Amino acid sequence: MRKFYLTVLASTLATFLFSTEQQQKSYTTAWTKETPSIDGILDDPAWEQVEWGGGFVQLSPEEGIDPSEPTQFKILYDAKNLYIAIKVLDSEPNQIVKRMSRRDGFEGDWIEVNIDSYNDKRTAFSFNVSASGVKGDEYVSNNGDNWDSSWDPIWYTRTTVDQEGWNAEMRIPLSQLRFADKENHTWGLQFTRRYFRNEERSTWQPVSQNAPGWVHLFGELNGIKGIKPQHQLEIQPYVVGRLERFEAEEGNPFANGREDELTYGVDGKIGITSDITLDFTINPDFGQVEADPSQVNLSAFQLFFREQRPFFIEGNNILDYPVGQSSAGGNFNNDNLFYSRRIGRRPQGSVELDDDEFEDKPGNTRIWGAAKLTGKNKNGFSWGILEAITSRETAEVDSLGDRSKQTVEPFTNYFVARAQQDIDGGETVLGVVFTSTNRRIRDKGLEFLHRSAYSGGIDVLHNFQDRKYFVSVQSSISHVRGTPEAITETQEAAERFFQRPDVSYASVDTTRTSLTGTAGTLKFGKNSGKIIFETGMTYRSPSYEINDLGFLVSADNINQWTWGQYRILEPFSIFRSVRINANQYLSWDFGGRNTYKAININTRQSFKNFWNFNHGVTIEGNQVSNSDLRGGPGIVYPGGVNYWYWFGTDSRKRIRFEFNQWWYWGFRDYASRRGYWASIRIRASDALNFRIQPSYSQNRFDQQYVDTQEFNGEDRYITGSITRDVYRLVFRVDYNITPNLTLQYYGQPFVFKGRYNNYNRITDSRANEYANRFAPLSGGQLNLVEDVFEVDEDSSGGDPDYSFDQPDFNLTEFQSNMVLRWEYKPGSELFLVWAQNSSENPDIENERFGNLARNVFRANADNAFLLKFTYRFVL
Repeated sequence: MRKFYLTVLASTLATFLFSTEQQQKSYTTAWTKETPSIDGILDDPAWEQVEWGGGFVQLSPEEGIDPSEPTQFKILYDAKNLYIAIKVLDSEPNQIVKRMSRRDGFEGDWIEVNIDSYNDKRTAFSFNVSASGVKGDEYVSNNGDNWDSSWDPIWYTRTTVDQEGWNAEMRIPLSQLRFADKENHTWGLQFTRRYFRNEERSTWQPVSQNAPGWVHLFGELNGIKGIKPQHQLEIQPYVVGRLERFEAEEGNPFANGREDELTYGVDGKIGITSDITLDFTINPDFGQVEADPSQVNLSAFQLFFREQRPFFIEGNNILDYPVGQSSAGGNFNNDNLFYSRRIGRRPQGSVELDDDEFEDKPGNTRIWGAAKLTGKNKNGFSWGILEAITSRETAEVDSLGDRSKQTVEPFTNYFVARAQQDIDGGETVLGVVFTSTNRRIRDKGLEFLHRSAYSGGIDVLHNFQDRKYFVSVQSSISHVRGTPEAITETQEAAERFFQRPDVSYASVDTTRTSLTGTAGTLKFGKNSGKIIFETGMTYRSPSYEINDLGFLVSADNINQWTWGQYRILEPFSIFRSVRINANQYLSWDFGGRNTYKAININTRQSFKNFWNFNHGVTIEGNQVSNSDLRGGPGIVYPGGVNYWYWFGTDSRKRIRFEFNQWWYWGFRDYASRRGYWASIRIRASDALNFRIQPSYSQNRFDQQYVDTQEFNGEDRYITGSITRDVYRLVFRVDYNITPNLTLQYYGQPFVFKGRYNNYNRITDSRANEYANRFAPLSGGQLNLVEDVFEVDEDSSGGDPDYSFDQPDFNLTEFQSNMVLRWEYKPGSELFLVWAQNSSENPDIENERFGNLARNVFRANADNAFLLKFTYRFVL
């Protein structure tokens, strides 16, 4: 134990000395009249104009020492391009790992250059190439806190292997960078090398692992003068042919078993000035996007799904405005004023059909066009604007041959604007945001939607003591307008449930035509050193509503948290690194009622054999849900204990195994959860990769909401004990024929089984004793008749007092797609896609997993075949 403490003390002292004594390095480039050939062979005479840069220092695992192998580089430029030559020296060139992947795969040995051409100490452009020649590129923002790999600039690189190691040459067009219009330039510069065999990182400019940030610690690139910002112009038209085959439905004229479609559109990028870029899309297509994972939602709240559409992913961090995020985690962490998946969402209106009627309803709302305008000037002012227009969508209804149309989504305009101002090189950042949604509603069937929705926010981030500490303040406001029907529905929605009988600070007003709410967050923390922490508080007022263009889990809450971490990032004993985290959580509603309290401790260990092990435990106190009874009173649960662990083998090996297991024990045995997740990755070769991820979970919960019925003038909130069994298998195959030609397959069979028993009615949802909060509906009070439970609550023996549907269910799904992607020239692509999807609800008598699993593959599937061709014109 004494040796352990001495090691920690020595490591702490070394970290302090290293972080305080490191000096900024610089490299001086030169103008070249001769253009180097980008072939990975560094023999062009042009390279003789400048000296080799080098002197890399190890970043991890052992900070500040010489790396296992040296790295050298040279940089040249001309009026149009930046040229970079890199010698990645290796005394055992036959051991260089040349793994293939899709773009941004970052596999095997690689070298990366980061360029802060704004020289704002907060943002950078990252260019990465692996020994196999695979490109990676990312837009770095927030001083290294955000790396956006969706940024795909046009640049050129080649690699070769020789007896000294491997070489990389890059040509980066200046049009892909952003910089000020001035005579002399100083840019931030950093190189990072991954030495795969030792899982070692080394950098040109020494940086501490405990450093509070990344970009502001770069070295300097000097000697650039006389260049002018380039006016970028890229136009990328596309053509898509789609064939869809599915099971014909007898009598349904809209389901004849086939659908063929030819569509076209265009994407573009225009550099209006050196500081302003316009991205636009007209009639975008997202047919090659991977399907969302299968989910069954038994809660009152909506589910969050990540954005996967390329136009909205790229540069999304510019428009991002989290309402309040916590390092400790929390169900509010996804709340954001801008959630791009609202644009082009599934039509929200519905059609009531008679027995002899059929409908043809679009699966998604068509996006007519969208544009993003972004910029940042030399004074540190950055901004972004997004405008999108979606079409009016109609469902076609057939009634015995007579056709009619009904609007299911109105013509809608979406707008987002975000701006930030850096002060003192990013020490302080001021920001504002504004969003709006405006709908042209002309149909009575859509008057439940808001006609307009607005939100705005202000945020301030201030770093002090050399960015060691920070304080962050955010405040936002929302305002929605609509008919009394729309605003009443908003008040009664799951996010707030104003109709709850036990809420005294809010009520449903059926005459209102608008609703205004606020939210705010205050955080303070330390983000460098051995001990880092964050503590804060965030709230959403009861009337806060941002779901027209944002994402909100629930309003009417105040959340407080504290998170702390003790970390040892230098190797010692059997460890490469150790992190120990502790968390504390408290929540209240606006009535001052404590709704949640918990403490958590978890650890993350990385071992010298490159295995990893994480585990943690959470202890929850009594908790109150104001939503589980769907507008009924808040119900109190006894809390419980959750334990989990995860381990993973060496990620460098051709076969890697991961395993995760978790348990939850509810106090008073009101709930239990257990589950397993595993991942097996098999790299058959540098080009072929398999991954299988099976998982199983079983959840039991005694008070799952079933229905609300009325008896003797009072509401009856019916719950049941549900046991949920969820089986999922994710299977992926990646075959990288060349760095620009890849074949990928994704498949996901999914089985969900829900079984209810022990039905109750809630009697006193906040009684001191858990058993007094509900009254069981005994066997004599329940009678199952054709999938309907008839309830004789007073046991009179006469007609049933009320009834509810039997809630048991099965769900089987299979989703898959196969994508052949060929980037036949930089920025121009050809996609061949086969997507197969099926979904069914087998009879609840079908209990056995084997039968349900076989149903996944026996069910009739929809098959879609897509050919997409794009060509990027660089003008």
